[in-house]
Amino acid sequence: QVHLVESGGGLVPPGGSLRLSCVASVSRFSLFTMAWYRQAPGMQRELVAWINVDGRANYLDSLQGRFTISRDNAQNTSRLQMNSLKPEDTAVYFCNARAGVMENYWGNGTLVTVSS
Repeated sequence: QVHLVESGGGLVPPGGSLRLSCVASVSRFSLFTMAWYRQAPGMQRELVAWINVDGRANYLDSLQGRFTISRDNAQNTSRLQMNSLKPEDTAVYFCNARAGVMENYWGNGTLVTVSS
């Protein structure tokens, strides 16, 4: 069983930054595509960013370069650096690990609140 544990959420004022981390308990971390999703109250979960096994990163277009996803295969960790945060970034952020169609795992989420 694979477990994903997110951390780094919290309350931050508009314009601030946060770095989310996701640690995966898996022996083949380098084979997983890692992604971050978010779900705001009353909204559907949306894909924010993902990073492939070869390190290529992709982002939700509306982020306009404010977020950066990374991975550290030696530490089984994926991170999401979030800068210039806006109130509309307020959501629960979820880590996802996927390898093929049979392996798809989720963390429990970490709450990010952007408010003055």
